[in-house]
Order: sequence, then C-alpha cells, then structure tokens
Amino acid sequence: MSRPLAGTRWSPVRPEATSPAASAQGPAAPTGPGGTNGPNGPVGPNGPGGPAGPTGPHVPNGPAGPYGSGGSGEGEFFGLAGDGAPRRGPKVALLSVLAVVVLFGIYVLAAWGVSDTTPRDTTVAGVDVGGMTRAEAASAITEELAPRAKEPIDLTAGKGKAQLSAEPSGLSIDADATVAELTGFSLSPTNVWAHMFGGSEEELILDINQEKFDSAVSGLEDSLAVEPVDGTVAFVDGQAVKTDPKRGSRIVASETARIIQERWLRQPGPFDLPVEPVKPAITQEETNDGYAVAQKIISAPVTVSVGGQEPVLTPEVLTGLFRFENKDDELVTIVDQDATVEAVVAGTTDLLQLPDDAHFEFIGGKPTVVEGKTGTTLDPAEAAKAVRIAATSDDRETSVELVEQDPKETVESLEALGVKEVVSEFHTPLTNEEVRTNNLRRGAEMITGDLIKPGETFSLLDALAPITLENGYFDAGVVEDGKHVDAVGGGLSQMATTTFNAGFFAGYEDVEHHAHSFWFERYPPGREATIYVGAKDMKFTNDTPYGAVMQSYVSGGELWVRIWSTKHYRVEESNSGKQNVVPKSTVHDSSADCKPYPGGEDGFSISIHRKVYLGDELAKENSFNHTYNPDNPVVCD
Repeated sequence: MSRPLAGTRWSPVRPEATSPAASAQGPAAPTGPGGTNGPNGPVGPNGPGGPAGPTGPHVPNGPAGPYGSGGSGEGEFFGLAGDGAPRRGPKVALLSVLAVVVLFGIYVLAAWGVSDTTPRDTTVAGVDVGGMTRAEAASAITEELAPRAKEPIDLTAGKGKAQLSAEPSGLSIDADATVAELTGFSLSPTNVWAHMFGGSEEELILDINQEKFDSAVSGLEDSLAVEPVDGTVAFVDGQAVKTDPKRGSRIVASETARIIQERWLRQPGPFDLPVEPVKPAITQEETNDGYAVAQKIISAPVTVSVGGQEPVLTPEVLTGLFRFENKDDELVTIVDQDATVEAVVAGTTDLLQLPDDAHFEFIGGKPTVVEGKTGTTLDPAEAAKAVRIAATSDDRETSVELVEQDPKETVESLEALGVKEVVSEFHTPLTNEEVRTNNLRRGAEMITGDLIKPGETFSLLDALAPITLENGYFDAGVVEDGKHVDAVGGGLSQMATTTFNAGFFAGYEDVEHHAHSFWFERYPPGREATIYVGAKDMKFTNDTPYGAVMQSYVSGGELWVRIWSTKHYRVEESNSGKQNVVPKSTVHDSSADCKPYPGGEDGFSISIHRKVYLGDELAKENSFNHTYNPDNPVVCD
C-alpha cells in the first residue's frame, strides 16, 4: 500500500464504505489528471454512494489511491485533512525549531563565555594551566619550564652518550602559541566539554630555529657515531698479522630530530636514540684473503736475476717492500717501487751506472755547456711487478732488465737559461798568509760552475761543503767569540764577503748574511759577510728569469767572484759613512794561553742602502745597519 505525500493527512476508509451496496452505486472514480511535470495525483477514497468526486489539483505524480470507487476524491494539500479539519503538525515543527534555536544560542553563549580561559584540569608539559586566562597560562608555562629548559638534554645511542643544550641547539618554548591552541572561541563539542568537565595533558608547542637544530643533530651524528673497524693486514716483527673487522653504528637522524622535539620537557631523560648498523668497508672474507697473501709473501726468499747477478730478497727484506692498504674500499697489496729497486741494487755489486748531467765548465774563461752521459737503472714499476709476482706464487724466482737512464739536465735545457755575459763581479785583496790563501783557492774551485736557476737560492756553505781537511782545506785564522783563533777553513769569510758583494750588485734578493764583529780594512765597511758552519751562512736568491753561473779564482793578489747570466737589473748603492766611532784600546792579558795581537781597526756604525732598477723603474730597495766593535790590540803580561 502506498504512503500519502509528505505534508498531507491520510485516514483509512471506514468499513461501511466498502459494503456491496455502496460499491454498486457506480464504478470507481477515475484518477485526476497528472501535473505538468509529474505523474497523476492520488485517487480519492470512496464516498458514500454518490458520483465520482472531482479530480484534485495539479500535484506531482504519486501512487494510485487505495480505492477506485466513487466518492469525493480528496486532493487536499498542507494543513488540510480528509475531513477538511486544520492540521496541528506545522505548529509542533515550529515549536521544535524554536527550541533548537534557543538551545543552540545557549550553547554558543556557553562557548563564548569560556573562550578566554583554558579548560579546567588542563596541563602542558606537567604545568597546571587549568582555568587560566591566556596571559596567565602563558606566564605559568614560561616561568615553570624555564629552569628545566636550561638543563642539558641527555641522550643515549647504544653505548654512546651525549648532551645537548637547548638554546644553542635552536630549541625554545613558544608559550603564546601553546596557549592559543587552548583558548579562543570554538563551537567544538570537545572544547566545550573540556571546559565544563575538565581537560587533559595538552601539546607543548616549540619555537625551533631549524638551521641551529639541524646543525645540532648533525653534530650528534658525529659524536655518537661508532665507526666501523676495517679488517687490516700487516707485517710486524717479520710476521703476518691481521685485525678482524667490526661493525659500527650511526644514529638515525630523522628519528633523532623527531624524538628530541616530541620528548623535550615532556618526558624525563635520557632519550634513547635509534641507531642503524654501519658495515666495515673491508669484510672478514677480504681480511682473511689478504692475510693468506701476506703469509705467502714471507714463506720463502725471492731470487732476482739482473745484469748477470742474482740478488736474494729474504723474507725480512720482503716485509719492508710490501704493505696492505684500503683503496676504494678494497684491501689491496702495495709494493714500494723505489724500495724494491734499492733492495735489488743492495744485493749486487756496481750494478748501476749513474747518469752524468749536462753541466757548465769554464773553457777559455767562459762558461760552456758540456754534454752529460747516459746511465743505467732499473724501472721501478717493472721491478716491483716482477717481485710481486714471485713473492705471491710458488715460483720464487724472477728477472729484471737494466734500462738506460737519461741525464736530468740536457744541453738544450741549460743553453735556454741565457748564461752569456758577466752581470756582476767583485774582488777583495789577499793577505800575506799563504795557508789562508790556499783555503780561498780551494773555495774558488768548489763554487766555480755552480748553477743557480731562476727562483733558486745559492748557499755558500752548501757550495763549499764539506769544509774539512779531507776536502782540501787547511787550518787558518778565524774570529770566534770575539777572539782570533785558528780553525779548518780559516779565511773563507773573505769568500763570503766577495760572493755577497757579487750577488749584491747583481741585484739578487738578499736572503742571509752576517757581518764580522770587527771591521777589516780589506772589506768595504758594512758591506761584508762571514760564515760559520751550522750557525751563519751567506745566501741570495736569483729572482731573475735567467740562470746564473758562479765563477771564482785567485789572481793578481786578489780573490775574484763573477756571476755569468743575462743582464737584468741595474743597482745603485749608498752608505751613511762611519758613525759613532769607538777608538781601539790596548787589552792586557795575563792568562796562560794569551796570544799577543797587534790590533786592528776602530769600532763604528754604518748603514747601507741599495736601490735595484728594472729598466728605469725602481724594482726594489733594501737597507741594513751594522755596528763594529773596536779591534783592540792584546798585550800578554
């Protein structure tokens, strides 16, 4: 049976309306015409035996009426019942709506009334803020959490421990944002319920400086990391040894950041951070394989056939040639190439012939390039390869070929240095001491032919070395601790003075020089130098684009030093003259080892100034000062 349309009232047909007599009055009334956009309206129930009722008004099509018999077809709409009585439903609905509106208004007023306070019995990170205003709650959170916020944050990761300080790590409390989440107007039933019946523990909002915080977490990754231990293989005291690998660990950075942010000030520490294992690069299998190779290397000697000789490399020697290293996460066997060549050569006699570099010799008084000679050597890579194969196999014999070794300096390379003319020379008078002069002759031989390439520094002590009797030097007078005594190489300070002045007027960079404590008339005042093995040297640097070749000789009662190169600088020198002169005075000595001395020159001070020009432009200038002591005569009492 179909239900009537909403908003209409329907009454069932009375029993007498369905009697046969009534039905015989005529056929059922036809259905009313359908609405414009809907099906036919309902058929009215049976009337009391009269003609069919009129059709109802246009309404949306509905189901057919319960009966098709004649009667007044009811087409009533809202508010009318079948008997024409007014309906009470709309009044009830209106009252219901009004009641809902009133209740909702009360609910809104209640929500508004508690909007400026937090729900009662509410806590944040253990701080009671229930029923407080926004300002009160924010103040309570700030004041009560401030001491705890200053405490270090204890962290653990496996066996590792660490601490963070909140402020340097970018962590701070955002009390205002926290309270804002707990206050303010809201129609949420949960919020209203919490205000009426009590809240709970609420979330603490943090103010995080992300850059500082990320940096702090990154620092934890390093400090709490347990680095894996790679497997290693080595030789110790002639034996093969190994170190087994061990796993390491690292904290999980993303989880670490989350745990710190979620638990700080909410939970007691320490906070246990998750870690993940880190595998060693060199595994146990690789370590075992390398250890087997090491044992094979020292299992027996290796014999090398070379140049008709057969040096033997003992296991003790082999342990010094081989080592095991981690290369690109692989344990590899390394052979020291140079050490291998040395070990092979050490087991032979006169195996190699060293090459002779092209060099400068003075022919006809001029520097001339003399061609060098090819030598013999071993190819380090080939020698190491041969020894490696033999040492790691059962066949412990191998062979290596001699190869030619070219000189480092060639005729072409030396001729390109531009050594073509005398760019500076200086000479100083000799004394009448023949032994002293012999030392100067030997010194002149030692420095002649020395090449100073562009940018290189000339050291007089290196050029003269070794200053020994075996190298052709003699005992002669020197000044030591302010006293005149004899020593090997006495007089070589004249070589220092003469060479210093040659470099000075060539315009070269003054690196080191030391004046005498007394002045000798044979030297230019202030512009002279001395040397002392292990303490005082004379050095200058060739700061020109050309090579420089030294030449020295004794001639005409003087010591000469020349520098051959290409003219580059022009030098101007000036001095202050002797100042603050201190006259010499006789010294009386009553000691047993006293040696009388006739005395030398008065003491004085002097300043030297040099200007160095490149073309017409001043390239550099330098000055130096020196004060001489009076060279007093000594009388032995």
